[in-house]
Amino acid sequence: MLFAVFAVIFGLALLVWSADRFVDGAASTANHLGMPPLLIGMVIIGFGTSAPEMVVSALASMQGNPGLALGNAFGSNITNIALVLGLTAVLAPIAVSSQVLKREMPLLLAFTLLMAWPLYDLVITEIEAWILLAMFSAYMGWSIYQGMRGKDDALAAEYDEEIQAQKMSLKQGISWLIVGLVLLVISSRILVWGAVDIATALGVSDLVIGLTVVAIGTSLPELASSIAAVRKNEHDLAVGNVIGSNMFNTLAVVGIAGVIHPIDLDPLVLSRDWLTMTVLTFLLAVFSFRLNRPTRVNRIQGIVLLLCYAAYTIYLLQTGF
Repeated sequence: MLFAVFAVIFGLALLVWSADRFVDGAASTANHLGMPPLLIGMVIIGFGTSAPEMVVSALASMQGNPGLALGNAFGSNITNIALVLGLTAVLAPIAVSSQVLKREMPLLLAFTLLMAWPLYDLVITEIEAWILLAMFSAYMGWSIYQGMRGKDDALAAEYDEEIQAQKMSLKQGISWLIVGLVLLVISSRILVWGAVDIATALGVSDLVIGLTVVAIGTSLPELASSIAAVRKNEHDLAVGNVIGSNMFNTLAVVGIAGVIHPIDLDPLVLSRDWLTMTVLTFLLAVFSFRLNRPTRVNRIQGIVLLLCYAAYTIYLLQTGF
C-alpha cells in the first residue's frame, strides 16, 4: 500500500500543477482571441479549476469506480465551501460586490437541491446524467450571455487584472494549454489507481476515499487561487472560483461520470453527503448574499464553515469504516 500512497501524493501534486498550467494557458489563449474578461473567467477559468474533478471522475467511472467519481464531485463541493472559503475568510474577511455572483448563487442552490431527484432512487441512470449535462449546457449559455453583457461588473475587473498579469504570448498560451491537459490526464490516472488501491487495502468504499483524500486534492487549485485572490484584494474572484467550480461539479462532473457508467449509490450519499453539501450551500448564501446590505463572509462565519467541515469529516470517518 506504500506505493499506492506515494502514487496518490505524486498524482495530486502533478494534478494541481498541471491544472494551474492548463488554466493559465487557456485563459491567455482566450484573451489573445479577444474574449471578454468576465467570459474568460466564468467559462474558461471556471472550467479549468474543475478540470481535475472532471478528469478524475471520468477516469474513475471508466474504470468501474463510479463511487469514487461521485465522492470526488460532492466532496469537492463540500471542501470548496467549508474548507476553502472557511479558511480564506478566517485569513481575511471576504467582501462581495459582483452582481453576477449574486445572480449565480441562487442558481447554485437550486441545482444543489435538484440533485436530490437523481439521488432519490439510489442510482444515477444514463438518462438522468444526460439531463444533468443538458442543464449544464443551459447554464453555460446563460454564463456566456452574462459574460458578454457584464463588462462593467466588479468580477470582470478582477478577472481582467488576473489575465493581464500572465503576460503570455499566444504561442506560450497554446503550449501550456496542451501540456497542462496531457499532464491532467496522466496525473489523474495515477491518482485514481492509488486511491482505489488504498480503499481496497483499508477495506473502505471508494466513495469515502473520493469524499476525503481525492476531494481535498482536487480542491487545492481553488484553495490556492482563493487565498491568492483575497491577498490581492480580489474578493469577488475568490467567491467566484468556488461558485463556478461547484456548479461544474454538480452538473458536469456528475453528469459525465453517469453517462460513462450508471452510478449505484450508498443510501448515506443522500442522507449524509448531499444533505451536508446542501446545508453548506445554503449557509454560504445566507452569509454572503444579503439584499440591500454590504455582503461579506467574516471571520466568525469562516470559523463556522471550518467547524462544519471538521464535524462532517469526523462523521464521515465514523460511518465510512
